[in-house]
Amino acid sequence: MYPEDLRSTVDAALERLRFSSDAATAGLEEAMRYSLLAGGKRVRPVLTLATARALGADPEGFLSVACAIELIHTYSLIHDDLPAMDDDELRRGVPTAHVKFGEDVAILAGDGLFAEAIRLFCGQPSPPSNVLAALGLLSAATGVDGMVGGQYVDVAGEATDSRGLRNLHELKTGRLIAASVEVVLALEGLEEPETIPYQRFAGELGVLFQIVDDILDVTGTEEQLGKPRGSDERHGKLTYVSLFGLERARELAVESHANAAKALAEASGDTGDLKRVADYIFTRNE
Repeated sequence: MYPEDLRSTVDAALERLRFSSDAATAGLEEAMRYSLLAGGKRVRPVLTLATARALGADPEGFLSVACAIELIHTYSLIHDDLPAMDDDELRRGVPTAHVKFGEDVAILAGDGLFAEAIRLFCGQPSPPSNVLAALGLLSAATGVDGMVGGQYVDVAGEATDSRGLRNLHELKTGRLIAASVEVVLALEGLEEPETIPYQRFAGELGVLFQIVDDILDVTGTEEQLGKPRGSDERHGKLTYVSLFGLERARELAVESHANAAKALAEASGDTGDLKRVADYIFTRNE
């Protein structure tokens, strides 16, 4: 069962967030909160809190970091949905930010969420040197060698084979998912070899997430997806399904889930919640 207690903790913390202290920017805050509070399983911040719990720390002490990661994820979705990118009109079953507020406000909402995420992260009550190291990891995961670079590879059509596809998704999707785990390791000051199983697990989880996402784009309903199905095919994107076929993509998901579970089995601590997140990603909407 998915760790709903951690999800509820994240949702409550996100609901409490406010960004504007000036009436002139209240409309921008409205747009930011509109996308941020649209729902979802909060996989990335839940991973952060679950990692803290696995290491014997109080998840509540990592809420600012978990929320910061969800703000970054939401910013990426807003920009990904824009007409210049995927041009999607629905996200999580509601109109996308640019449909609701216009492209200009949607772009600014995404920019604002990223900036506020950094501010939140800097408020983490961990040793400053650990916060700085963790923030460096998160920035790398979202920059040119991470999520934004992956978006570029996607829109530029640079991925043309299986190796390119895996690299694309390791950057675009996998790096932020992995960072959701890795920042906690850095904040807690863990070093090798204790971090290695967690890092392997986090890396494999990002791959698993994307394989399942590609499968669902073909097999899921619009109600399940919260957006039109077949979006990848309409945009002519290379996916695990288009490259390998549906049945082989399912086999790859099984292999990836097994690899994630194997890595987690070698990790120290109570990793039950992390396993539950991996199981959810593997079985979601299937």
